[in-house]
Amino acid sequence: MKPISKISTSITLLFTMFYLSSFNIEAQTKLMHQPALSDTHIAFIYAEDLWVANIDGSNPIRLTIDEGIESLPIFSPDGKYIAFNAQYDGNTDVYIIPSTGGIPKRLTFHPSGDYVVDFTPNGKNVLFSSRRNSFTNRYEQLYTIGTSGGNVTQLEIPNASWASYSDDGSHIAYTPLYEPYAQWKHYRGGMESRIWIYNIKTHKVEEIPKPNNVGNTTKPQWMGNHIYYRSDVNGEFNLYQYNINTKVSKQLTTYKDFPVLDLAASNGNVIFEQAGNLHIYNPSTNEVKKLVINISTDLLELRERFVSDNSYLRSASISPSGVRVVMDYRGDIITVPAKKGDPRNLTLTTGTHEKYPEWSPDGKSIAYFSDASGEYELHVKSIVSNNVKKYPLDGTGFYANIHWSPDSNKICFIDNGRNLYMLDIASKKSIKIASDEMYVPGPFRELFGDWSSDSNWITYTVITETNFERAYAYSITEKKSYAISDGLANVSEPKFDPSGKYIFMLASTDAGPVVNWFDQSNNDMDFSNAIYLVTLQKDTVSPFAKENDAEEIKEEKNEKDKDKSKAETEKLVKIDWDGFENRIIDVPLSASDYRNLAVTSEGELFYIANKDNTPMIHKYNIKERKEDAIMPASGFQIASKGKKMLYFNRGSIGITNVGKKAEDGPLNLSEVKVKINPRKEWENIFNEAWRVNRDYFYDPGMHGVDWKAMKQKYQVFLPSVASRGDLYRMMSWMFSELAVGHHRFGSRGDRMNNPERISGGLLGADYEVSNSKYRIKKIYGGLNWNPSLRSPLTEPGVNVNIDDYIISINGTKVTSSDNLYSFFENTANKIVSLQVSASADGSNPRTYKVTPVGNESALRNRDWIESNMKKVHEATNGQVAYVYVPNTAGAGHQYFKRYFFPQATKKAIIIDERFNGGGQLADYYIDMLKKPEQAYWNFRYGKDLKSPSASIQGPKVMITDETAGSGGDYLPWMFKKFKLGTIVGKRTWGGLVGVLGYPEFIDGGSVTAPNVAFYTENGFRVENEGVAPDIEVEQWPELVIKGHDPQLEKAIEIALKKLKENPPKAMKRPPYPIKTKN
Repeated sequence: MKPISKISTSITLLFTMFYLSSFNIEAQTKLMHQPALSDTHIAFIYAEDLWVANIDGSNPIRLTIDEGIESLPIFSPDGKYIAFNAQYDGNTDVYIIPSTGGIPKRLTFHPSGDYVVDFTPNGKNVLFSSRRNSFTNRYEQLYTIGTSGGNVTQLEIPNASWASYSDDGSHIAYTPLYEPYAQWKHYRGGMESRIWIYNIKTHKVEEIPKPNNVGNTTKPQWMGNHIYYRSDVNGEFNLYQYNINTKVSKQLTTYKDFPVLDLAASNGNVIFEQAGNLHIYNPSTNEVKKLVINISTDLLELRERFVSDNSYLRSASISPSGVRVVMDYRGDIITVPAKKGDPRNLTLTTGTHEKYPEWSPDGKSIAYFSDASGEYELHVKSIVSNNVKKYPLDGTGFYANIHWSPDSNKICFIDNGRNLYMLDIASKKSIKIASDEMYVPGPFRELFGDWSSDSNWITYTVITETNFERAYAYSITEKKSYAISDGLANVSEPKFDPSGKYIFMLASTDAGPVVNWFDQSNNDMDFSNAIYLVTLQKDTVSPFAKENDAEEIKEEKNEKDKDKSKAETEKLVKIDWDGFENRIIDVPLSASDYRNLAVTSEGELFYIANKDNTPMIHKYNIKERKEDAIMPASGFQIASKGKKMLYFNRGSIGITNVGKKAEDGPLNLSEVKVKINPRKEWENIFNEAWRVNRDYFYDPGMHGVDWKAMKQKYQVFLPSVASRGDLYRMMSWMFSELAVGHHRFGSRGDRMNNPERISGGLLGADYEVSNSKYRIKKIYGGLNWNPSLRSPLTEPGVNVNIDDYIISINGTKVTSSDNLYSFFENTANKIVSLQVSASADGSNPRTYKVTPVGNESALRNRDWIESNMKKVHEATNGQVAYVYVPNTAGAGHQYFKRYFFPQATKKAIIIDERFNGGGQLADYYIDMLKKPEQAYWNFRYGKDLKSPSASIQGPKVMITDETAGSGGDYLPWMFKKFKLGTIVGKRTWGGLVGVLGYPEFIDGGSVTAPNVAFYTENGFRVENEGVAPDIEVEQWPELVIKGHDPQLEKAIEIALKKLKENPPKAMKRPPYPIKTKN
């Protein structure tokens, strides 16, 4: 017994040592962020909640726990309160709470997001930033609100993001623009962050200097005679100190692995976040101490749980007989019954992403893609034995769209590299059949067309160098492709008729401008297509040949004839390629927008076409030459036995008989539930996000970054992830290593808790406080026939005037001590009773029923644009046009048409592209601006006409700024390239790459990985540089506060100067010709 006792003691000691070691590792909590500091305590965000701890990190206490996400805590100067952001009602608002705990008090109610920045030095007000009154979403402005709530006051600084008061309140250190580099290391474009020190009395600013004026300085924190900030001027973001007296900056930390991410300063200390830990820097000793914070708490988001939501349905396929549907439901493969029975989870693999399931025609197997091995493979699961066969794939990493052959022996699929493959199930060998020549937007592009009934032919399309789709047929026996179309039409969806007599296809001859998707000039253009067929054998008569009635004499078939008929039905598909192009004929249907073409029995077509702007499934019978509209749907799939059909419509799916309108309604998915393990899911999401960048990023060399090493560098944080927000934040650190623009999350997945958003209402007005009341200072005019530009106070019958006082809202008296917007909670697009008066005492009140809007940014933007037009008109005596373009996509196209053509008779033009959000390549603008004068045309009546009639040949000036980017970089680059005129303003953003679609994660999230980049003979440029103006003009706060727009004023000056130097020559009409002969 003694040896056993000794062994037991040793095991106990080992277990104890292991337990303590594990406890210590786990106890050192990581990923606290957004730290704040008082004399005695720290505050921070952990697991999306607000926490406080002693200044040494001990005794952490959670102050809030709610469905909404908390962020940006800041201590009041006396340390008694913490102001922070929370989303308790769906919107981001300012709250305040005692630092010892209590019930948070809401301070702001505006439907725009409000973000805590600082306290005023006396501690009586909270400083926050917001876009609430901005005419562009690129600008935030600063506001204060009392700690007990009430009226909000806007500061005079024209635009700011981070800000910090000096101790005496005479100055504010701030960054004019938001940070554009959350996922972009070493950013050096036009939006490089800078810190301005603003004199509240004089409105003048001075900038904290940077070596060679390169790099980012941000998040200023004023303490005594120093401003602490973070900067990447020497590589990685580190902590810096600026002496306001000596004007000298000093680098305080020298991290090279992970950046300093956030900071706060108070009472002689600076706290900051770095490498997932919080650190305190002591300026007096020049020492940094890493805080060890031990948090042991119930992290609800880590708990395994069942989830259910219709958004988890990602793809679906119908069984051969139509009795069940198989679907990818939040990464699991699940089948659900058409009518009777229960859902079945076939995979039960939380933490593995499985997708694109497809039932084999014989009903025995389901194929799908799975990343269980760490890379996507094709899995084929037997319905009978539940065995799974796994097929490794050697494509470009991501795969989609499984298509079984009719004999269930082969599978076609595609990958993200725009390749089409065929896999033989028995031999496990796959071959690449075809590849697109050009890339088009989307996570994938469907190349596959159809299988022939004998499983020996595959139709497909490729994108050619002209961006047209061209159709082919691949012979499996010959291992050879044959062209079906000649490349002069855009041909898609080639489908075999089951009889083997025909191939049907969609074709368009007017698609050229539209398929060139990158060009903005295609915005107004649509293309139509028609349905065509080709007879596959020379002796097959056209089904639309002219008919001549004749008496038919039927003969009885003997058994041999029946056997012969059966053999003919099962015969191999034969294609005569000689004269193939001459046998293509059109199906007698009007051109439309056909898609989702399918063929069931011989000559029976199904497709989707719009009817009264609603997508509808249609059926066309060739023999009867009759078209029928069946039911609304956005897509459908016909079961392999041809009797049932799966349809998709408005987020729902259902099953109906082929060719019949659904009677039973959509499938009930409420019983479908999957159990998730968040930690396993998050590891899967991390790995998949890493692979998305590996496999979609335009540069296979990953900008010189060792991408495998980056995965190892950042996956060490996975065990510390306490919430989905932590995961996505940590992944953004990894993505930043690629140092590229447009690198962001398309979605951050689902959330365990989603607080309902309560939509606040707005009246489209500015207010001022007068006589303890809110007085209307300005009313923003709209276009009330346009829903997006509806202005509540200008609608018919609402006679509210500037200088009217607001007396009551819905019967409740309003004073300036109230927060005006608190009266408009939950009123967006709802009728409100508004009482106003010309007098503050409320005498002779007038009451109107008004309907607030949920967002007034479009009204403010329109006001800014048309105010600029008025300024230009008045300053140039009507000689110069002003055209604003907000982006290079649809909105910009509309704005250009709206404002350019009515001003096309002016002598010169100013194109304002400030805040341009990009989109497509702005060829449309440039082509319009480049148009030379051609000739003049005389009419008997009216003025003569210049051609092109809508063109301006005089001086052209473009205004740019730091926030114009992407297509907003390319526009001024082209303006320069074609020497169209002078550019004034600031260097643009410098984000000239593109994002064209990516696969989603298991939780519905996604990340971009720029898959197109601009270059010229000078290399890959503009990206991370921007386009510099010919004349740099700063928007100095001192001038803007006085009502000036220095950039616009310089543009006007240049346009007038150019007009004076080179006035346009007026064309004099020549004498009329005399053509008589004497």
